[in-house]
Amino acid sequence: MRQRSLIAITAALAAGALTLTACGSRDEDGGGSDSNGGGTTVVIGVDAPLTGDLSALGLGIKNSVDLAAKTANKEKTVEGVTFKVEALDDQAQPSSGQQNATKLVADKDVLGVVGPLNSSVAESMQKVFDDAKLVEVSPANTNPALTQGTKWNGGEKARPYKSYFRTATTDAIQGPFAAQYVYNDAKKKSVYVIDDKKTYGAGLAATFTDEFKKLGGKVVGTQHIDPDTKDFSAVATQVKSSGADVVYYGGEYPQAGPLSKQIKAAGAKIPLVGGDGIYSADFIKLAGASGTGDLATSVGAPVEDLPSAKEFVASYKAAGYKEAYEAYGGYSYDSAWAIIEAVKKVVEDNDGKLPDDARAKVTEAMQGVTFDGVTGKVAFDEYGDATNKQLTVYSVEGGTWKAVKSGTYTG
Repeated sequence: MRQRSLIAITAALAAGALTLTACGSRDEDGGGSDSNGGGTTVVIGVDAPLTGDLSALGLGIKNSVDLAAKTANKEKTVEGVTFKVEALDDQAQPSSGQQNATKLVADKDVLGVVGPLNSSVAESMQKVFDDAKLVEVSPANTNPALTQGTKWNGGEKARPYKSYFRTATTDAIQGPFAAQYVYNDAKKKSVYVIDDKKTYGAGLAATFTDEFKKLGGKVVGTQHIDPDTKDFSAVATQVKSSGADVVYYGGEYPQAGPLSKQIKAAGAKIPLVGGDGIYSADFIKLAGASGTGDLATSVGAPVEDLPSAKEFVASYKAAGYKEAYEAYGGYSYDSAWAIIEAVKKVVEDNDGKLPDDARAKVTEAMQGVTFDGVTGKVAFDEYGDATNKQLTVYSVEGGTWKAVKSGTYTG
């Protein structure tokens, strides 16, 4: 990220002075369309839940990508290239995500995609993008199998798709990191584990459980819930009867908030702990006063506390977006900026223009992208995973999330 000019453009953003150029006539080679008097328009696609229960997170992703594109255009980061954002709503559904992937692939101006939010949606999109050699950078997917293959936990890591990258760290680290905090810092020794049966939730619960047991903790009960319901009274009663001193939930905030409230109502006055899927202001709204003392882990350090993010926070506010950037705003900006940096390298290596095989070249360039971003140093390892492995534990205090500990998992 080019920090020096973010503040410089805030007034223009707030005034709505910056506009994005519409796509011109599309060419046949994926090299962008001609526009702006001989310049080129490159589209950065966004796939996220823009409506529905998870829209708070999805809209934060979309807005942050939009801010990155406007910054690059203002700075003329890539000479002769104007960036435009095309955001599609996947409603957190794999089938919608796959349809969106197909639509983005069909637009030859799209040279990179930021998203999705959900790991289950990513599973449905990866092959579509990879077949088209279209790079995808997720700010939020945490399931390890997306980059390391289904046998990652058995030590047989194998990267399934070379076009897939992410700026968020994985549940192979997040789950154990949470377990270490719960056992060593919060001094909780018996846990009731619940998940929503989805790719993200079940995977996160599994890595938490493995580490909690290794530390000497006891799992006194497990249960799966239906994420399409809001009545968790039966499992809440089971939690109360189990004698657990903490609940770990693998899933997302639309279910976690009501679950926390109903567990407390059943008489189990114990904290609910979850991953980045519950780290949202909407969790607190749904849980109400019952959420006080609940915990969540999330990727990275608190954006508000990072010197590298001060200009992002100020510019986002000045831009006047109606929605908060939420948990993945900084990672979304960095994901978009990684695409911008990859496009820049390809253009510079091709005498100032995009080559016929622009998509393949951008995907190839992404592997070597490195820069100082909103969330810190941005770079990718041999699997396409972020090299930044930092995580933070947050606690609900006084109706808001408060950071209580940052670090990383040490095995």
